[in-house]
Amino acid sequence: MSKDYYKILGVQKTATADEIKKAYRGLAHKYHPDKGGDAEKFKEVNEAYQVLSDKQKRTQYDQFGSAFDSAGGGTGFGGFGGNTGRDGWFWGRPGADFDVQFDDLGAMMEEMFGFGRSQKRRDGKRGKDIRLDVEITLEEAFAGAQKEFKITKNGVCPRCSGSGAEPNTKIKECFSCRGTGQVQQIKKTFLGSFTQYAVCPECGGEGYRPEKPCNVCKGDGRVKIEENIKVTIPAGVDNNQVIKIEQKGEAGRRGGKIGDLYMRVFLKSHPVFNRKGDDLYVLREISLSRAVLGGEMEVPTIEGKDILLKIPAGTESGKIFRVSGKGITRFNGFGRGNMYVQVEIAVPKKLNKKQKELLEQLKREGL
Repeated sequence: MSKDYYKILGVQKTATADEIKKAYRGLAHKYHPDKGGDAEKFKEVNEAYQVLSDKQKRTQYDQFGSAFDSAGGGTGFGGFGGNTGRDGWFWGRPGADFDVQFDDLGAMMEEMFGFGRSQKRRDGKRGKDIRLDVEITLEEAFAGAQKEFKITKNGVCPRCSGSGAEPNTKIKECFSCRGTGQVQQIKKTFLGSFTQYAVCPECGGEGYRPEKPCNVCKGDGRVKIEENIKVTIPAGVDNNQVIKIEQKGEAGRRGGKIGDLYMRVFLKSHPVFNRKGDDLYVLREISLSRAVLGGEMEVPTIEGKDILLKIPAGTESGKIFRVSGKGITRFNGFGRGNMYVQVEIAVPKKLNKKQKELLEQLKREGL
C-alpha cells in the first residue's frame, strides 16, 4: 500500500522545503523514543522526511508514489564508497560520495538530540602538560627560590629525533584517510543512518605514517626519560598560585609540540608571621608598664633582622601598628606589602614581694 508522506508529516503537497523541515522537527520531537515517543511513528516520519526533503526524490515520489524505489529512486542506504566495519560502523574518507540528505538529517538530529554528525576536527599531537605541587617557606616566597625536580616523562626519541621513522626513511601520507586525519562513520539503526567524523584509527589523526617505524620508539617518536628540571620560583608567589614553565612537559607524538609544566605552590605555615596577600601580621606581647608609660620594643621581620617599634604611652591591648614596606615582595616586583604588629598586654601570673607592694601602692593611687 502506497504511503502518503505528505499526510505523515501533516503538510500540503505544495509545502515549501522550510515548511517540511519545520513539520518534521515538531514530529521528531513528539515521537522520539528517547523522549517516550512511538518508535514506529518516528521511523515513519523519518522516512517521509528523507524523501520530501530531497528535491529529486520528492519529484519521483510525486510521480510514482512510495513505490518509486523500484523505479530507481531508492530510499535505501546502499551505494556508499567505503568499507563496513564492526558493529555496523562505516569507515570512509571525508568527502566520499554520500547522499546529501544524511548531512542535513545528521545536523538536525545533532541539534535536537545531541547525536549524529559531529563537527570535523583534527586532534592535535601536542604533548601532555605536567602538573607538580611544591611546598616552600614564607622566606622563600619573600625572596624567591630555586627548586630542582627529577621527572619521569615522555621525551623526544634520540634515534629518530621525534619523527617516529627510522633514519633515512620517509614519512608517507596515510592511505586510510588520505592525509586528512579523519574518517566518516555511518551508523545504521532502525531510526535510519547517521554520519559523524572520527579520528582515523590507522594514523591516530595525524594524516601520515612512517614508512618504517623507528626501532627504538616503535613509531611513536617518544621514549620514557628522566629529566632534572630547575625551576625559579619568583619572589612574591602566594599560596595555591600556579606557575607555568613552557615546554617542560611531555614531548608530542611524532614531533608534536612539547607540553608545559604547571607547578602549584603551597606555603608552609610560619611560627611567627601570618600572611594575607602581600601583608604580614605578627602578634607581640608587651609588659603592663610599657603599655602605660610607652617605650620601644623589638619586632622581627621576614628578612631576619629585628626593628624597633615605638609604643606610645597608654597603648591598649589589641592595638595594631602598621610598619610600611616590611611585608612580602609584590609578585609584579614593584615594592612590598606592609607588616602589621598587634600588641597584647601580658598580665603577670606570679609576682614577687616587691612587685606586689608596688602594685598595692598604685592601687591606692587609683591605678
